[in-house]
Formats: sequence, C-alpha cells, structure tokens
Amino acid sequence: MAAAYGGGGVGVLLSAATGLLLAEAKLARRTVGKLNGTAPDAQGTYRAGPAGSVDLVGAAGSGSSVEAIQLVMLGDSTAVGLGLTDPVQTPGALIASGLASISGRSVRVSSVAFSGAQSTDLDGQIDEALAKVRAPDVAVMLIGANDVTHGVRPSLSVRRLADAVTRLRAAGSEVVVATCPDLGTVEPIAQPLRYLARRWSRQLAAAQTIAVVEAGGRSVSFGDILGPEFSARPREMFGPDRFHPSATGYASAAMALLPSVCAALGYWPDEEGEPDYRRGEGVLPVALAAVEAVESAGTEVAGASVAGRERGPRGRWALLRRRDPIVTQRPG
Repeated sequence: MAAAYGGGGVGVLLSAATGLLLAEAKLARRTVGKLNGTAPDAQGTYRAGPAGSVDLVGAAGSGSSVEAIQLVMLGDSTAVGLGLTDPVQTPGALIASGLASISGRSVRVSSVAFSGAQSTDLDGQIDEALAKVRAPDVAVMLIGANDVTHGVRPSLSVRRLADAVTRLRAAGSEVVVATCPDLGTVEPIAQPLRYLARRWSRQLAAAQTIAVVEAGGRSVSFGDILGPEFSARPREMFGPDRFHPSATGYASAAMALLPSVCAALGYWPDEEGEPDYRRGEGVLPVALAAVEAVESAGTEVAGASVAGRERGPRGRWALLRRRDPIVTQRPG
C-alpha cells in the first residue's frame, strides 16, 4: 500500500520540512474551535409508522425489544454526533430511522462511542457493547481520524480494527465500518500539511478497508464524504469548530452508510443484481478494491468469491459497489 501511494516521497518531504509542518500543526490546533458539552443521546427504539414515518418510542433499556433490530454504534465523535443538539440529527438516529423505514421493523440503538476515541479504544468499547447487547444484529463503526491526528502507528491502528471486527463477527453481528475521512479538507490546515493529512488519511482508509474485509465486515469509504462537497460548502457542511461536520454533514455521512447497513441485514432491494461495471463496480483483489474505494465516497467493499473461492492469486476477492445515498424522513 505504501508503494501504491508513493509512501517514500512522504518520508522525504517530512525530512525536508519538519519545522514547517510542526508550526502548521500548532497553528491548526489553535485555530480549530473547541466544542463544549457532550453529544446528544440518540439511544432508544425507533419504530416505523404509517406512510414511512418514524417515531422514537422509548429510551434505551425501555420497552420490548424482542422484534427490534439491535444496532450498536462504535467509534469516535463522528459516531455520536459531537456538535449537534438534537438527538434525531445524529448518525445513529438517522441510520436507525432509515433502517426502520426500509425494513418495517423497530430498531434499537445502543451507543458506546465517545469523542476522541482511537482504534486502540475499540476493544473496551466492544466489551461495553456486548455487556449491553449480547448479540447485536449490526455494528456500525466510525473510526480513524483521531489515529491520524494523534500519530498512532498505522500498523497498530489497523491491527486493532481487524481485532474489533473479528470479535463482533464472532458475536454474530454484521459489521459496517466507515473508514478514515479525508482530513485534507479541514480548513484550518495549511499546505503542505494539508497535502500530507490527505495522504495519511487515505492511506489509512485503504489499509482499514483491507483489514475489515479480511475480518468479514463491510467498509464504506468516507474519503470523499469530506471531500469536494465539504470543500465547496465548508460553512454549511462543517460545524462551528470547523473540524466536525454540521447537521447537514452528519446527514450526508449517515445516508452514505445506510445502504450498506441495509444490505448487510438483507433489506436492500433484490433488483440490485449484478455489479454495474460502467460505474466501476466489480470483483477485484481486495488491495485494488481498497485503493479504488478511497477515491469515491459511499463506496462499499465486501468479501466476495470467484468460482467458489474466496481467495485468488492476488489475495482475498472483494466486491466493490458504488451505491447512491438514500434519503428517509427524520424521526418524529
């Protein structure tokens, strides 16, 4: 992967401009605003109502959950919706309400994500999640940005992510992972640090994709979810701290994840059929699929088989799909 992205060039640039990069990093930290308080609590049961409406019918831990789909949110501040004040605008609530509309079933949301989480925190989050829900139907994970900003070794970051997906799959859960977003779109970061942030985050996203698929999960690229759209409309898509998404930005992220969550649980339309090769979809070795995925937001990569075999001469087979985001009504 380093060769594919020209990792050696990054090392040379770092050696030549270390002082400048450190100065830019300090400036960016001072410029990025601070969000006070905690994210709104979106935990609860979301029930599909008449004409596709969705209602939040109870807090987590209340009401009957026999028929409810169990959805667990893991990861960092983007998984909890830091910066929002309305619980129904959070990614967990939006995914749950969309899934309830499409499946016709209630969806119970549990969350163990917290602001500042890194991949090294996932093991503890899973302990907490499985204490809440013994067998989640689906786990949605948003992780990676803090690994980049805090200099976590990519090898450690990816290994911990792979271990987390493996644990959740062993517990019987489907797993959908949003890979590291493109941090090169954050306004307070100047060049050349912005260039490096983009490369580091995309390298990590590609490596995360490989790890997730090898462990039996599905990855969804967030590389461009904070890309052209956020670059073109930063005041609308970013929140007041100029780092976390706004309500509109969080909605874009949630709707990019929703099709893959539905597909993982078998609620995606049967007519989806064969991959559309005109859109760049198809079965590829997982490493090539990972590189393709980071270039386009919402691209899903999942395990596949060719002639009954999961692995080919170039490693694990993976199916790359470019699903269009879908929009559903807000709960309430």
